[in-house]
Amino acid sequence: MKGKLVVWVVAATLACGVFAGTAASAQQAGLTNVQRGQISDMMHDAYNEVKKHYYDPTLHGLDWDARYKQYSARMNSAQNLGQGFRDVAAFLAGLKDSHTYFIPPMRANRYEAGFRYALVGDNCFVTEVRPGTDAASKLHPGDQILKMNGFSIDRQDFQDAAYYFDILAPQAAMELDLRAPGGQEGMALIKATVIQGKHTLDLTDNGDDYWALLRREENEDHATREEAEEIGDVMIWKFPDFYADLNEMERFVEKASKHKTLILDLRNNGGGSIDELKAMVGSLFDHEVKIADRVGRKEHKPVIAKPYGKVFGGKLIVLVNAESGSAAELLARVVQLEHRGTVIGDRTAGAVMEAKSYSEAEGPDTQIFYSFSVTDADLLMSDGKSLEKTGVTPDEVVLPTAADLAAGRDPVLAHAAELAGITLDPAAAGKMFPFEWLPM
Repeated sequence: MKGKLVVWVVAATLACGVFAGTAASAQQAGLTNVQRGQISDMMHDAYNEVKKHYYDPTLHGLDWDARYKQYSARMNSAQNLGQGFRDVAAFLAGLKDSHTYFIPPMRANRYEAGFRYALVGDNCFVTEVRPGTDAASKLHPGDQILKMNGFSIDRQDFQDAAYYFDILAPQAAMELDLRAPGGQEGMALIKATVIQGKHTLDLTDNGDDYWALLRREENEDHATREEAEEIGDVMIWKFPDFYADLNEMERFVEKASKHKTLILDLRNNGGGSIDELKAMVGSLFDHEVKIADRVGRKEHKPVIAKPYGKVFGGKLIVLVNAESGSAAELLARVVQLEHRGTVIGDRTAGAVMEAKSYSEAEGPDTQIFYSFSVTDADLLMSDGKSLEKTGVTPDEVVLPTAADLAAGRDPVLAHAAELAGITLDPAAAGKMFPFEWLPM
């Protein structure tokens, strides 16, 4: 399940080598023999991890050995790191699986684009713009992104584009074809803020680099924390991922149990732990519920949630959007199939498999870390269907308009409040859980 990008640190490791630059600089520099060998090793690791762990031993009919031979040959002609990383990613992309992908080594420099974007319906929009950046003078929330560096970006292409630009090859500059809320079209070149880094990091527990990475992860945890608002007999629970502490989850359920209605906001929740998913489902049902059937390489068994702690038995409204993925989609669909509540918002991501992360390293003392997410099970709902590539269609489709995004209004939460029997102005709803930028 796609979730936080975690840097795993081995206590005995003396240092972490970091590839220099990002896609822009990597495309200007040729590969050394050492780098070419390292990328070839990454390709071989990708081949092995899928061969050993992928849930379907037939690999959907792909000739994995032939595909590996084809893509390995590309290593001889790769001109730069970016091209090599793209070849490793493209090799895995042949499986057409949302949870099988390559996470490349960290780059020395980080690029802060200065804006965030998301799907609304079938189209992509700017949702946040960071003050003080180049983007702040050129972009506004509500601007529709028609193309990104020449690539069309809509629901069909969104996940691939987001993976490429956010993880595989962050860009020093982005050329955007835009349509403003008023309908005017234009183009903008957005320069990213460059955060200079080191080529080698000391990851021993008394090194400054170790603590800097730890603080960064703590900042990410804070920005994705659970939050709740109580309005009369209604509690609105912002649940950003399925990585939260179970004790914290129980505390929120206990609070929700004092209200007649719970609005569970799973928008932008990309998933997480299957154990936390079972605990959450168990907190919403007073009886045993089958979440899905887990279909692995050698086993086929049900994923069962049992009542967990204090069970909320009131009215339930679940909010989802196009970035609700994996465990969030499973929960929303269980609510529908069990007739437990109402799901409103946008069609979800359709990225629903179970996967494990396999970490790798290159080098004896100074090491370069990278990893692979590999799907080890498909998940079939109680109706016998998979959510992969289809997602969850809400009981009520409610979408913000470009004008809503521009004005910071949240009509989805406002409608949910109306269903719960309270009045919440869309503008007030939009300010309830404000977005927080991470420190650069």
